[in-house]
Amino acid sequence: MKQLLLIITALSFFGFCHAQFHSMKIPQASNLVSESQRLGVTDITIKYSSPSVNGRDVWNSSVIPKNGDPIAWRAGANMNTTIEFSTDVAINGQPLKAGKYGFHVIPGDNTHTLIFAHANNLWGSYYLNMEEDISLRVEVASRPCQFSEKLDYEFLNWEEDAVEIALEWADKQIPFKVSVDLNTTVINSFRAELRGENTNRWQAWNDAASWCINRNINLEEALEWANRSINGGYGGFAANKNLTNVSTKFYALSKLNIKEQLSAMIEEIAALDYSDGDAFYLSKSLIDSKNYALALDLLKLAHQKYPDQWYLYTNDAVSNYFLGNHEKAVELMKKTLDLSPPQQHIARINEVISEMESGTYQIPVRS
Repeated sequence: MKQLLLIITALSFFGFCHAQFHSMKIPQASNLVSESQRLGVTDITIKYSSPSVNGRDVWNSSVIPKNGDPIAWRAGANMNTTIEFSTDVAINGQPLKAGKYGFHVIPGDNTHTLIFAHANNLWGSYYLNMEEDISLRVEVASRPCQFSEKLDYEFLNWEEDAVEIALEWADKQIPFKVSVDLNTTVINSFRAELRGENTNRWQAWNDAASWCINRNINLEEALEWANRSINGGYGGFAANKNLTNVSTKFYALSKLNIKEQLSAMIEEIAALDYSDGDAFYLSKSLIDSKNYALALDLLKLAHQKYPDQWYLYTNDAVSNYFLGNHEKAVELMKKTLDLSPPQQHIARINEVISEMESGTYQIPVRS
């Protein structure tokens, strides 16, 4: 009888162990969370299990090990929390390579050590090797927050190239700042994506070029991308010449101040179905690059198509002014008033006329 009881106990224990180690989805008190956000082109994914406070004083009890005693905290429940970056980033200004990291915290009273571990598949923090597994440590201060029953991670204070991530639980937040080199990450992403399924889509090449032109960076490559949008790939495959990508090429040439090609493109644009707004912005790009004579060449053709569009004459006036033809510039600005501009622009037109007459006119600096 005693032997039978031992066998039954052993079999029961085996069944219990077997039930604990499998890949079945079983409801957990600390629910699994996976959240992704995109910063520029950098995907940030945090995966964690979210425990509840359940009436406990979590920051001042054994729920969270203080000062790494006996181990670091897994910044969640169950398996270690992970955070993944699709590009290189900086954490509070310190560089961290693209990749997936185990995220651990050594909590203090108000100052905490954040640990990014390249060993990212650990069971909690129990087997974290503090000498060999860590890619980055960062010291941060915590701050109070509105009470949160469930542990979570908030993405806060968004900027163009940075976002703050804050571990939030109970009445405390532990924040850190993730920043990227936006220009580098975006351009590298463009280069990679334009070799894949987007390689035969003229819009992709055009949009990549436009992004660089608008930021005044990587202009030589932007011009190559605009040409690829127009001319297509090998043997002209997926070529699609249209006003959009021709204009993008025009803007790139204007930024690069390649006058010979700009001059040749004016007739090319005139042959396309362009709007009065297109003519305004294309001529404005020439003015911005101080190609005033070329702007007048383009506007001469535009006036034949849109003879009564008042704001085209403002670019005529500005071009003449900077070519030294002040009287002609004033005459053209006054002509805009005869073409019935909207009431909200009349006061500014009169200001410009006065400035041109006194020789003090300057193009407003755009912020």
